[in-house]
Amino acid sequence: MPSSAEANLPPTNEGYGTHEYWEERYAKEADGTTFDWFLSPSYLLPLFEELTADIDPRSSATAISSSSQRGGVDGSAIAGDMGEAKGKGNGTRMLMLGCGNSALGEVLYDAGWTNIVNLDYSKIVIDQMKERHTSRPLMEWHEMDVLDLKYGEEEFDLVVDKGTMDAMLTTKGDPWNPSEKDVKACTQEVTEALRVLKKRKGSKFIYFTFGQPHFRKRYMANRPGWKLTHREIGPPEGFAYFLYVLEYVGDE
Repeated sequence: MPSSAEANLPPTNEGYGTHEYWEERYAKEADGTTFDWFLSPSYLLPLFEELTADIDPRSSATAISSSSQRGGVDGSAIAGDMGEAKGKGNGTRMLMLGCGNSALGEVLYDAGWTNIVNLDYSKIVIDQMKERHTSRPLMEWHEMDVLDLKYGEEEFDLVVDKGTMDAMLTTKGDPWNPSEKDVKACTQEVTEALRVLKKRKGSKFIYFTFGQPHFRKRYMANRPGWKLTHREIGPPEGFAYFLYVLEYVGDE
C-alpha cells in the first residue's frame, strides 16, 4: 500500500492537534493510504506478544460487552474466534486510541489479535477503514473522541496509544511547561483509558511515543491502583522511542 508520510503535512506542528486538519487530510489521501508516524507495526509485534502474555483470552471472551453489539458485530463469533486464538494473549480485548489509517490494527489482526476496537474522531478515516477492512470482520471501527469514550467501565484488557497523545502536544511553546489545555487533554485521555480498562491482572494502558520521560510521565504518574513503568524501545539505529506502561496492580 502507498504511504503518505511526506504528503499533506500541516503548515505548522499545531495543525496535528486539530480535527479540521485530519478531516481534510484524510479526504485528500488516495485509497489504501496508510500512515504510521513512527515505529512500523511489524517492529512492535514482539512487544505486543510480551504485553499480552499475561492476559487470559478465555476471561476476555466471557466479558465481551455490549460495545460489540453497538458495532454490529456478533459477540458469539468473537468469542468463538478467540477460543481458537493462535497463542496466549491473542484473545485480548484491545482498544486503539486515535487509530487514523495506521496499519497497526491490520498487522495485529493478521497475527492473531482479532478482538480489536479502533477509534478516531475523524468520521472520514473511520468510514475509509471500515470499507478497507471488510475482510477482517471481527475488527471494529468507531468515530469517537478519546477524551470522552462511550464505553462503560472495565470493558477492555489493553488500551493502546501510538502517537495520539503526541499529536495533542503540538501547541507552540515551552515543552517543559505545556499549556493548561494540553495538560488537561492528555490527563483526561489517560483517565478515560483507565476507566474502561478491566481492574485485574494483566490490564494495561500502553503508550508508544518519541516523548522522553521528563515530558510524558506527568500525565500517567500517581494513578492509584496502577504502576507506571517506561523503557526505551529503539530501534537500534536512529531516533530513540519509548514505551510507557500503566499496569493494574490494585492495592499492592
